[in-house]
Amino acid sequence: MLATIITSGVINIDQANAQSGSMFHKTSQGQPMMLNQYSYTYQTPPQQEEFKLHDIITVLVDEQSVFISDGEMDRKKKAHANFTLSDWVKLSGFSLMPTAQPDGDPKIAGDMDQKYRSEASLETRDKLEFSITCEVVGVQPNGNLVIEGHDTVTNNEEVWNYRISGVIRPGDVQRDNTVLSSNILHKMINKQESGHVRDGYRRGWLMKWMDHFQIF
Repeated sequence: MLATIITSGVINIDQANAQSGSMFHKTSQGQPMMLNQYSYTYQTPPQQEEFKLHDIITVLVDEQSVFISDGEMDRKKKAHANFTLSDWVKLSGFSLMPTAQPDGDPKIAGDMDQKYRSEASLETRDKLEFSITCEVVGVQPNGNLVIEGHDTVTNNEEVWNYRISGVIRPGDVQRDNTVLSSNILHKMINKQESGHVRDGYRRGWLMKWMDHFQIF
């Protein structure tokens, strides 16, 4: 309830009262209504877990990349050269003397016509998806966590090695103790495969050398 007194054009506030009750419960004057007192579905927010060295956190790796590149080159070059050696010298004692050319002045002439055209198109799509359990190997002064993990999976002759490291914020760790790889700072992911399947499509040392120097 608000009561005002107007005196000589000046408004004076006599009394101002806030809402003192609701349809659910009456409250004392000036006391705010709290959600935990009147909501039937209210749940206390979970407290953020404090992590320490050697704690275990599972990283959900889901990396996707798409790269598309198109290139075209068209180069044409022409050259014409005509050279004549009209004067020559000979060494006489310690002096250089002019000498005539008994068979005439030597000449060189040539033409060059070069054309080069190249077109290239590249499209790559990569996806890497797996989960790996990591260990907290360091805690920074601001509370960020340095994690590192490695895993080896062997199936008959096939061996997969996984390694991951980086920095995460404690608040990015979910309630099920997992964190997405997209939330990792200074992320380093390494996946290597060896075995019969890998031997079927890997390049040999000669092919690697030829691809490196591009001799053709």
